[in-house]
Amino acid sequence: MADTNNNDSGSTDDVLGGLDIKSTADVQVPEALIDQVIGQEHAVEVVKKAATQRRHVMMLGTPGTGKSMLAKAMADLLPKEELQDVLVYNNPEDNNTPKIRVVPAGKGKEIVDAHKLEARKRMQARNMFIMIFVFGIIIYAFYTGTLIWGIIAAVLIFMVMRQFMPKEEAYIPKLLVSNADKEKAAYVDATGAHAGSLLGDVRHDPFQSGGLETPAHDRVEGGAIHKAHKGVLFIDEINTLGLESQQNLLTALQEKEFSITGQSERSSGAMVKTEPVPCDFTMVTAGNLDALRGMHPALRSRIKGYGYEVYMSDTIPDNSENRQKLVRFVAQEVLRDGKIPHFDSSATKEIILEARRRAGRKGHLTLKLRDLGGLVRVAGDIAHSENADMTLAEHVLKAKSIARSVEQQLADQYLERRKDYKMFEQEGSQVGRVNGLAVMGSDSGIMLPIMAEVTPAQSSLEGRIIATGMLKKIAREAVDNVSALIKKVSGKDTRSMDVHIQFIGTYEGVEGDSASISIATAVLSAFENIPVDQSVAMTGSLSVRGDVLPIGGVTYKIEAAAQAGIKTVIIPRSNMGDVMIEDEYKDKIEIVPVSNITEVLEKSLIGPEKKDLIKIIKKSYAFPKLNLGLTDNIPGSLVPAHQ
Repeated sequence: MADTNNNDSGSTDDVLGGLDIKSTADVQVPEALIDQVIGQEHAVEVVKKAATQRRHVMMLGTPGTGKSMLAKAMADLLPKEELQDVLVYNNPEDNNTPKIRVVPAGKGKEIVDAHKLEARKRMQARNMFIMIFVFGIIIYAFYTGTLIWGIIAAVLIFMVMRQFMPKEEAYIPKLLVSNADKEKAAYVDATGAHAGSLLGDVRHDPFQSGGLETPAHDRVEGGAIHKAHKGVLFIDEINTLGLESQQNLLTALQEKEFSITGQSERSSGAMVKTEPVPCDFTMVTAGNLDALRGMHPALRSRIKGYGYEVYMSDTIPDNSENRQKLVRFVAQEVLRDGKIPHFDSSATKEIILEARRRAGRKGHLTLKLRDLGGLVRVAGDIAHSENADMTLAEHVLKAKSIARSVEQQLADQYLERRKDYKMFEQEGSQVGRVNGLAVMGSDSGIMLPIMAEVTPAQSSLEGRIIATGMLKKIAREAVDNVSALIKKVSGKDTRSMDVHIQFIGTYEGVEGDSASISIATAVLSAFENIPVDQSVAMTGSLSVRGDVLPIGGVTYKIEAAAQAGIKTVIIPRSNMGDVMIEDEYKDKIEIVPVSNITEVLEKSLIGPEKKDLIKIIKKSYAFPKLNLGLTDNIPGSLVPAHQ
């Protein structure tokens, strides 16, 4: 069970927000999808307004916070009576320019069926005429004694008439977009769609001549923008679309119609271009903040000018009302899955405690509900495999150990490998070596050993700060600030020495600022020849005045230190409310909150020499800038770490 620290409510009822339930079966789940959205009240309000006024919406934020669910809910809110069918007809004047017709929803199928029936009648009449004519020739040849020649003539005439008589298929329209029997507006997910599936296409015809060709209108295929007519077109990570596709999408938004043509210039479909096809859709785009960088400026301007932009919350305050919402979320996930048993109150409590833990912020609950829903399903699967009537707390605890992210599994492998090769120390003391901490992805901690060494300068003109470990650009530039630290603290001339800083085992780079106090401690230790306690690990950012500032992922970093056998971990004092480590780690590690660099050195350095160093630092009026911009992302990181 997770340690709730400041948020521990003491009883199951309090954790459940005061709800008195035996299981999630007692929880009423709203029927409307929009009412099932958890914790995104602002986004829900925007979507309701956008649906009423048919405005476009762009939603940005962390994956798994409900963007696609809101897009589906918007389709439910659009008026059904506006739905239409789209038909494509052969154009006898120009076969390569098929005609387009729009009819009320459901009428399209009736029209196509009526044309098919009429074509069938014409085909039967034509075939009857051919058969009578052919048999007439054969009978005539029989009576004139030229039966063989009569049969040959009949076959030739039959083939010629079949070839050159008009084909009934050419008169049958194709139902391009059908909304028959639909109870709500269309919802089309065009995420990752290539140009053809997004904008429509014309299939290639291998039989382009000789009377065997397929009519052009019958080869036309509607795109996602056409299928979303009078409905919702959802595109996640819109910046992954090519700029040409985004430009065409902008044209479709502006004109509310877009002709379909072949997307391959070498295909026979490239010769075909339909009349404009209606595509009056409401677009909902989604993505992370970096989606803005790859988005066509004019397309974004169109959305911003004629719609809404929404930033999705990734946490909500931890209060009774929001805990009740998470209880309802568990009930919704059970009903949505349909294959797992309901959760009893103890299991639901564990889910809410995990929501606190994953928030990474004191007094909050996570809104990364896709990941939390994964935990619900794994726990339910475990209960189902044991033939349990309900999912219990023990099933959730088992699920937490099974349903670990790739980053967590990779972090465990790194930890074991580093233990085997003694890449970090757990006891004793060393000069210039510090056990830093980092996060991999967003939910797993890892040890980050940092070493510093002072050597004679390679250049006779000045000393240098040399940092290795695949540092990113900002980190490499910021690490130069350490030279100011040396000059400020020691008062010595540093032109005759180089300071080497090494991040051990960072094969894919380091970025962020949570390694700041680790770097400062390692450099000061190496410069002043004061040993560092190797049973101590640390994480924290550093201000220009030496204050230790909060960082992200503190819970996962502490657990990583405990797994590695570290006895003490130093963290920013302002992060104490965010700490919610598992029970198994509580007795394994001491957590020391600090507010400034002197407290860090007091706890991590060993020997009487540290007192003089700390005195010098305390006398400094303004501590040098040590916010080094070093990310605590480590090799294998799939998701940027929160700082």
